[in-house]
Amino acid sequence: MTITKDFWKNKTLSEMTTEEWEALCDGCGICCMYKIEDADTGEVELTSVACRFLDLKSITCQLYNTRFSAMPTCIKLTPSKVENLGWLPDTCAYRLILQGKPLPDWHPLVSGDPEAVHRAGISVKGRALRESDVNLDHLEDYIVDELEPLDN
Repeated sequence: MTITKDFWKNKTLSEMTTEEWEALCDGCGICCMYKIEDADTGEVELTSVACRFLDLKSITCQLYNTRFSAMPTCIKLTPSKVENLGWLPDTCAYRLILQGKPLPDWHPLVSGDPEAVHRAGISVKGRALRESDVNLDHLEDYIVDELEPLDN
């Protein structure tokens, strides 16, 4: 099946095919970062720690097709989850389409360049720590308001 040009302009999230839904992802990698949920308030905070399966150079999942079985905490985005997940960034294409907003110029579907999201500084590239490099028992030490570039 081929994707219709500018499909996101004429469809809601729930009307998209699986192929269109997948194409809508900008590849920022925020979904692949560990998050901590406060048991009392339900507030979710972002950490600078990436899932072990996120390739930190390409910002792609090394086990994409089997990610849900390999990592049970991996979130499968759906239209209803997009509406309810407050930690999704304002730049998230799913959130933008849900809100009736246009995709930004750096989005791969607009720019034609999957690397544009990284050049625009939107992705976790250069900002994420490897899961193996941190103490997961103290994940709260890695809570961030937003991801800053790492000092390597």
